Amino acid sequence: KLSLAAIVVAGLTSSSFAADTLADAFKNGKVNGELKAYYFANDGGDLNKGGDRGGDKDSIFTTGILLGYKTAPLYGFTLGLTAQGSASPFADKGAKADYSSYEYGSGAVLSESYIAYTLGKTTAMVGRMFLDTPLVATSGSKMTKDAFEGAAIINTDLPNTTLIAGYVQKHQDRTDGNGNIGEFSKTFGLGSVGFRPELKDGGYTLAAINKSVPGLTLTAAYANAIDIVQIAYAEAAYEGKAGEFGYSVAGQYYYNSFDDKVIAALGGDDTINAYGLKLGASFKGLNGYVAYAQVSDDAVSSTIGGLVSGLGNGADLLYTSPVIGGAYYGPDSKSYAVDLNYDITAAANVGARYVEVKNDFDSEKYSFTSVYGYYKFEAALKGLKVGVEYEDKGKDADGQDLWVKAGYKF
Repeated sequence: KLSLAAIVVAGLTSSSFAADTLADAFKNGKVNGELKAYYFANDGGDLNKGGDRGGDKDSIFTTGILLGYKTAPLYGFTLGLTAQGSASPFADKGAKADYSSYEYGSGAVLSESYIAYTLGKTTAMVGRMFLDTPLVATSGSKMTKDAFEGAAIINTDLPNTTLIAGYVQKHQDRTDGNGNIGEFSKTFGLGSVGFRPELKDGGYTLAAINKSVPGLTLTAAYANAIDIVQIAYAEAAYEGKAGEFGYSVAGQYYYNSFDDKVIAALGGDDTINAYGLKLGASFKGLNGYVAYAQVSDDAVSSTIGGLVSGLGNGADLLYTSPVIGGAYYGPDSKSYAVDLNYDITAAANVGARYVEVKNDFDSEKYSFTSVYGYYKFEAALKGLKVGVEYEDKGKDADGQDLWVKAGYKF
């Protein structure tokens, strides 16, 4: 999951292929990319992450490309570049309005442009980059991935331990909300809440991930959106096996502390917290889990909307997330999730998920019933993956969403 960790591993394992000259570094670099085609359709509903529905019915077809290049190491240095392009040629007025905040955004953007340096088991990166840390993270669920501008360091010197430190000064969202692909700015998305402040001084994060005990992963993370909110996160997750039977248990905890300036300007309580529990099992390709999450009843400002789960669209870790809609972080809420899926083959998976949210703060209830399926092609079509996701929003949410995705990685 941690892309920074993958960079470290790549840097270490590719040392034998290091270049001797600058020309060789570029000549021996590697190109990677993805061609994508997504079809999204909705029919009403008002609790889908990224936009309001207002009871209408719209659909959008979007094509996109992600093209990356990374040089071979030269004295420990590498250069990484990734560009993204997106177009929705048949979108009508309704679709442009409905999907403006996360899918409708035409154009191209250079999302990654960084220099990385690896020394031993430490890698430092500076520039524009995709990040996948617990509280500062990129999301790949929509056509365009969001990105960050800043610096990051990752170290794996301690046995079975990954340490991360990062600072971000700009955020590139999926779209600009006006029909264009997202550009880098000081306006940051804060996890799943609608609050999108300008961070004049940026934000930073620290994280530690330990796997010293077989099967057990311990995570501790901290993020500070400077002058807005401090976020703390902790998780303990254990996975084990007894013959062909697999089992897992996990617990998570969030804590927010809002800056005095925010409280003075927006009002509301200055802290809010949440916790989640998750139990999973698997047997011969059949997998499932049950999860529960609860957010404290602190009356944070309605402008903020609830607990802040991190910086960036990918910082969304609550266990009770629906398949399409975002996890609910509103105050004084309780949510439940049940998921059951089956690996038909190593390349095919189908499943269903039910999520229910009881929001006592607004005296509302939401439910999400989802079915999904994914298939990875092999042989001549290796690299191609297709997926279908359908979600019905019941009770106070109301509406349906259908997502069909096809992507070819090369």
